[in-house]
Amino acid sequence: MSKDCCCSGELDCSAERGEFRETNIPVVSTTLSARDIFGVLKVRFGIGRMDYKIEPGLYAVGNPDDNSPVLVSANYKLTFDALRKELSSLDCWLLILDTKGVNVWCAAGKGTFGTEELINRIEKTGLSEIVTNRKLILPQLGASGVNFNEVARRSGFSVMFGTVRASDIKQFIADGFKATPEMRTVKFTTRDRFVLTPVELVSAAKNSLFVLGVLFLVNLFAARQFGVYDFIAYAGVVLTGTVLTPLLLPVIPGKAFSWKGWLLGLLWSIFALWRFGWFAQGFGILAAGYLLLLPSVSAYLAMNFTGSSTYTSPSGVLKEMRIALPLIIGSAGVGAILVLIQTLIIGGAI
Repeated sequence: MSKDCCCSGELDCSAERGEFRETNIPVVSTTLSARDIFGVLKVRFGIGRMDYKIEPGLYAVGNPDDNSPVLVSANYKLTFDALRKELSSLDCWLLILDTKGVNVWCAAGKGTFGTEELINRIEKTGLSEIVTNRKLILPQLGASGVNFNEVARRSGFSVMFGTVRASDIKQFIADGFKATPEMRTVKFTTRDRFVLTPVELVSAAKNSLFVLGVLFLVNLFAARQFGVYDFIAYAGVVLTGTVLTPLLLPVIPGKAFSWKGWLLGLLWSIFALWRFGWFAQGFGILAAGYLLLLPSVSAYLAMNFTGSSTYTSPSGVLKEMRIALPLIIGSAGVGAILVLIQTLIIGGAI
């Protein structure tokens, strides 16, 4: 845990907080430091994302006592920061589970934000000796991973599910642990989708280095070399699959993410081929190849976004992958062969 997000000297914390005397429990700040904000930006672009976590355990916010509410969350630091910054002027405990650095929703699906880890963390932190309040407030998106009856039977703590968004948790507590329908509603707004696109784009850009390397080698033998127009066509479908499709997700016809990405990729491909003159005589094989290859790339990239979306379920994702992946691979494979035929054998000039 960095000194930016908790008070590392417990005696000083006690002096500042007055009433708080549990010197072995870190007191966390509700204000994000510049380092925290920079960390958020890095993770949004996929830098250090797999190791962006804090130590699981018990933390204090403000001056909690033995009857203060206990909020349960994940040890993914982005989740931890999103929660603690909403808790200003609130006295409470934070019980952080070891979700292996994964957010609450995904961890619940994987089982790391689950019954066994919750019971284990209650025991390891000695929570029953610190609080007389036997109620745990879990995020609503973690509900699928926790058997509340089993938790109550084995730990003596009852479980209630709080709000979808961390920004509503203070009002939820102030209203006597009652949530409005609005607090229970899962939203996935344009802004929510937009903040998730940088990591998708960066991941696609990294994978594209291999593609560009292959094209460089092909150019050593090509009758028609891959050039700027080919790069623009490819970059367009990458942006279509990683950014445009997520942003337009609710308005694109159909349900499957791969279909949505394929449709926008096809529209981009038609425009690019027309703009670059590849529908002209002599480029028929190239045009056919790109019309098969490029939309397949955007379809695959758009399908990756299912892991970030609230529109899908695990079973729905698996079903789509079983149907879409063979079609994507087959279409991309045939398209790539046609493009290579035009490039290596027939040639042409732009």
